[in-house]
Amino acid sequence: MVLVYVGADVFGLVTKGSERMNAKFAVIFKAQLKAVDQSYHETAARMRQKAIAEYGCLDFVSVNENNKEVSISYWESEQAILNWKNDPEHQDAQQKGADRWYRNYTVEVVELKRSYSFNI
Repeated sequence: MVLVYVGADVFGLVTKGSERMNAKFAVIFKAQLKAVDQSYHETAARMRQKAIAEYGCLDFVSVNENNKEVSISYWESEQAILNWKNDPEHQDAQQKGADRWYRNYTVEVVELKRSYSFNI
């Protein structure tokens, strides 16, 4: 299993000054991987950083296991998600994913109703 985490702790309990608590929406990306290469890892890292730095993504967690990937990103608004979706570099990465890296994928945008956490 490979865990890729951008935030304050591996389990996602506390993130960037608890910014996840401000999240009102989450994007759940689920995929079956076809081929993973160095370009995939570089692109994924660049897209995570860009979503956080330029589009207001509050937190991002991704897990890969047995050729499956599940990624969850947290957002304050649907508009921020749409802005990110329409970013030209992100659209190029999506096309590369469809052409090279993924057999299939689904994207779900959900509204968060409640959030609980436990801090040790």
